[in-house]
Amino acid sequence: MSDKKDYQLDLIHRPRRLRQTQSLRDLVEETDLKISKLIQPLFVIEGDSICEPVDSMPGIERLSIDLLLKECESLIELGIGGVALFPKIEASLKCNMGREALNPESLIYRAIKALRKHFPELTIIADLALDPYTIDGHDGIVEIGSQSPLNDVTVDILAEMAVLAADAGATMVAPSDMMDGRVGVIRKTLDANAFQSVLILSYAAKYASAFYGPFRDAVGSVSLETGAIIDKRSYQLNPANRREALLETSLDESEGADILMVKPAGQYLDIIREVRESTILPVAAYQVSGEYAQIMAASEKGWLDLKACRNESLLAIRRAGADMILTYFAKAYAQDIN
Repeated sequence: MSDKKDYQLDLIHRPRRLRQTQSLRDLVEETDLKISKLIQPLFVIEGDSICEPVDSMPGIERLSIDLLLKECESLIELGIGGVALFPKIEASLKCNMGREALNPESLIYRAIKALRKHFPELTIIADLALDPYTIDGHDGIVEIGSQSPLNDVTVDILAEMAVLAADAGATMVAPSDMMDGRVGVIRKTLDANAFQSVLILSYAAKYASAFYGPFRDAVGSVSLETGAIIDKRSYQLNPANRREALLETSLDESEGADILMVKPAGQYLDIIREVRESTILPVAAYQVSGEYAQIMAASEKGWLDLKACRNESLLAIRRAGADMILTYFAKAYAQDIN
């Protein structure tokens, strides 16, 4: 090759000029990853001073309400954008109709009340689905001999759950069940009960993903009768479908959703982008338990750099178009940034 002084490509555009120094790279950075954009999912259990590790999710624990308060105090100090609550109730409280979901003194509503009392400004997201409460682990009411929830009966129960969560102090209710028409019924029911200010964060495009396994372990939403993995393909979206997600998000928007969510996130970046370009509503994405667990497991083996892969995965979700991310990495990321 010729001497450097004698050899030069005739280029007008040299994109590398913008990458020469960290300050230049910061100036042209297109996507931010602010702590305030992250939401920490939290698992709640009965008892006092109980901290119960979730084996399939290293670093994640089920917390009794007293420890939940301490955890949320830490999250607020770190600048986390909010928390999403999921209960693990005792097996004796589960039944085919999920009746414990409509008990005003059930674990989740007591947890919401405690958080609201201590942290008036905290964004609290209450999940609306029956899988923690049913014997079969489905997100709705299933007739004996069937594997598909009854849509309209389930929707009525979800609307009642929404009112209970709102009354307890939830900022948002998040129907994660994928029943048809539930957003519209929940909106009307909330409004009729003077909860017009409570938001609906709709799991608008929730796929029948294989990446939910650790979450089901965390909340105990497996069949108590068989212990088998539950087939939810009759109501959650087919991973092969893109247009179906756009139909679901469009319907939820027309029914009154305030925020539209795609779940999972990392395997569905294309769907996040499609939804982002189809709506002016805020878009959320859920980096699910399986996404978290695979990064943690590979890093524990020494195969991946935990922080680098964690941050890249979150940045990719933001770059795809998510305004906010539910992620089990929220606290650890915030601690590193701070």
